[in-house]
Amino acid sequence: MSLRSLSSSLLLACFSLAGAASSLPPSASVPGIRHEYQRLNNCGPVTVGMALSRWGGTLTQYQIAPVLKPNKGDVNVTPPELAAYARKQGLQAHLATNGSRALLKRLLAAGFPVIVETWFVTADSGGMGHYRLLTGYDDSKQKFTALDSYLGKLSFTYAELDELWRAFGRTYLVVSPPEQEETLRGLLGFRADPVLAKREALRVAVAEAGRKNDAVAWLNVGNARLALGDSRGATRAYDQAYASPANAALDPTRPARTAGGLPWRTLWYSFGPLEAYTRTGRTADVLRLTNAVLQDAPNHEEVLYWRGRALAVQGETAKAQAAYREALRIRPSFAAARAALAELNAGT
Repeated sequence: MSLRSLSSSLLLACFSLAGAASSLPPSASVPGIRHEYQRLNNCGPVTVGMALSRWGGTLTQYQIAPVLKPNKGDVNVTPPELAAYARKQGLQAHLATNGSRALLKRLLAAGFPVIVETWFVTADSGGMGHYRLLTGYDDSKQKFTALDSYLGKLSFTYAELDELWRAFGRTYLVVSPPEQEETLRGLLGFRADPVLAKREALRVAVAEAGRKNDAVAWLNVGNARLALGDSRGATRAYDQAYASPANAALDPTRPARTAGGLPWRTLWYSFGPLEAYTRTGRTADVLRLTNAVLQDAPNHEEVLYWRGRALAVQGETAKAQAAYREALRIRPSFAAARAALAELNAGT
């Protein structure tokens, strides 16, 4: 597809969705969702279980968590892991970044709850990633309603949610039965096409970085460029994120040793900088960053994986193998770590 036809497709999609938005009800609430409070670090298993309950699911964290995080010390279940779990339950899962208020309202009005990945700040533990399940909206109050595995039922103004949501590039996950596929694709519009969606995510991220020029905005630019295969462009954006001033509101318990503008737990959840720096040969940066994460979260399999990748590039084969083995001890189903270890073993 040419750039001109790509732009035309996006423009037509935007006009179509603008018409759909004008016909939405002023409020909506998705019925039939079971709430559950989480155990430690179980917001991912609980939130996907709540989303499944909309479609008749009865599984709780006590069945889901042992599958998604066989090691109880695992501090993060990623959105792709949640999506893969939903698919194993026989449902379809649409996972993407660059969601919008209009999209959320369309989905909720049609009866689809939406998992959003957001930033979450507590006075004692500081800033961290946290999933919420959006269940409704009310234009008269300018608020979304949500089920939170830690806080229960709550609401956010549209602006409040967006500020917390953009910390993760406005990542959203919709799970639904296969028979709802056509309906869901219609609600997604151009976002149902992965290439169009990724290009639009980059456009939005670049525009926001131009307005805000903060660490989160540049992180989102880096992630959007990396998703399109531009590792060098992503690296430049990540460098700008680290060079930006730290935001104390997102990071009230930031350790003094933390370097750069991103919140200190960012790499617990977002691995784009590790991937881009590895792909562009900046392995010393990867080792420095992964070492900092592992001081606080030693059972972090994704960070161990990228540490192994950097060590392998440096020719530290034995250390790389050890990193991959540790990642697999934490999550035996970690396919990327298993493949990387097999490749190293084959070459020794």
